[in-house]
Amino acid sequence: MTTPRFFALLFSLALSPIALADSPLFKDSFDADTEVPQRRAMRGDWKINDGVATVTQNNELYKKYKDHGPIIFYDLPTTDATFRYAVKPEGCKSVVFTINGDGHVFRFVTGERGTNVRAFPPRDDHKSISTAQKPEWLLTDCEWTTVEVEVDGETVTVKFGEHEPITVEHATYANKKTNFSIGHSFGTLSVRDVAVE
Repeated sequence: MTTPRFFALLFSLALSPIALADSPLFKDSFDADTEVPQRRAMRGDWKINDGVATVTQNNELYKKYKDHGPIIFYDLPTTDATFRYAVKPEGCKSVVFTINGDGHVFRFVTGERGTNVRAFPPRDDHKSISTAQKPEWLLTDCEWTTVEVEVDGETVTVKFGEHEPITVEHATYANKKTNFSIGHSFGTLSVRDVAVE
């Protein structure tokens, strides 16, 4: 015998995956009072408050870390996922987004010459190769730019601000991922709206 209660239970179970699909796998609120175990803000004095993480490069730390600027890592294993965030540079020479696994998997670097998308084929010298160059993809000082990186097997689609998205392919993009990071060199960088789905 079926009852209205039984149908209500079935209905709620059927809807639960839909509700879960709308929830991000991870989201950083950048609240000063909330500990985020996945986050590692390094190589600088990061200020985290009111939904934003901000850091100014310290030249002594830059030299100490072999010409690497401040970086914020997120330890979050994924295979296929969509990464979203927004950045606001002030006097930065470059801003870098990287997905890592057993070494680097995917990266793009935005600087004064635009944006360069990279792959990391297995090589003894660990050098990367370019899979796309977008000279028109520039960051504007003191303005927020939203970025979305969607990884689907060997394919990655990147949306950068208001520009048309691009899709790149490389076999190594399908590798398992252990973390991702946002970093920069010189100046001050603010980061917000970090989420993974």
